[in-house]
Amino acid sequence: MTPKISVIIPCYNAERYIVSAISSVFAQDWPNLEVVVVDDGSSDRSAELICASFPEVRLVQQRNQGIAVARNHGIACAQGDWIAFLDADDIWLPGKLQAQWDTLSAIPGTRMCHTAFEFWTSTEPSPEPAFLAALQRRSGDRKRWLGVSGWIYPQLLLDCAVWTSTVLVHRSVFSEVGPFDQSLRIGEDYDLWLRISRVTQILHVAFPYALYRLHPTSITRSIVQENHRGLVISRALARWGYLSPDGSSARKADVDRALANTWSEFACVHLTAGNFIRARQAALTALRIDLTHAKGWKVLISTFAGSLFSQK
Repeated sequence: MTPKISVIIPCYNAERYIVSAISSVFAQDWPNLEVVVVDDGSSDRSAELICASFPEVRLVQQRNQGIAVARNHGIACAQGDWIAFLDADDIWLPGKLQAQWDTLSAIPGTRMCHTAFEFWTSTEPSPEPAFLAALQRRSGDRKRWLGVSGWIYPQLLLDCAVWTSTVLVHRSVFSEVGPFDQSLRIGEDYDLWLRISRVTQILHVAFPYALYRLHPTSITRSIVQENHRGLVISRALARWGYLSPDGSSARKADVDRALANTWSEFACVHLTAGNFIRARQAALTALRIDLTHAKGWKVLISTFAGSLFSQK
């Protein structure tokens, strides 16, 4: 029997994109679908458009509480045994769910799958035919779309190699590892994939079945005050160390390098914003983790130069 898949779409002021996102779900060749849109306190016409265009969609409305709360709310409301996620400004391409199901069926007992994806810089609701044609020409190069697959905990310690809008996961894992951590405003997905990687293999489909929208107009962004990526990795290490459930292990030197890099990147953001003390603290943290981290030294020196220049 075809299992029921519940697609969770968190939505916040996405009236320009939400119709295209939902349409890409219903374009899937999957007969047993449920779409749950969680409107996270939108002030635009998102909810109105959903009701007018997709009466079959289950619309759940809440006050604005953030994406982790919205996704958890959607999971709680979902009726399917399998849960998929799609952000309101992203797009699925045809065949995604079937390809994931075929991949999961090849290794019985596996409870999560993700796919390759393509970055898409656009403010248009739907991709242009020329873009899709070019992607189709590239999609046959399997090496281009390879990703981490199997017991991937060690690889996840180095990088968040799973993108949320490509995930299909069995709902039973949430009973074991818990939902998205609502205390994390950023990195809540990374944290969840690490926890899930402790209880199941995570398989990968080497084909770009989703488009990750990049907004060219989003130049100015708020400066984050916490290194969420570093926090997520450090929490995982404190809880499970470097060893994967299948017996493989991440190299400490590689993890240290990755962790130090999160701190040097965080330092760069604050250096650019002129927050020299915060940048210096972050650079020092990077160097305490990995004394050979060249980027950390570069940022640290730049903080002193920046401080002197700003005083003139």
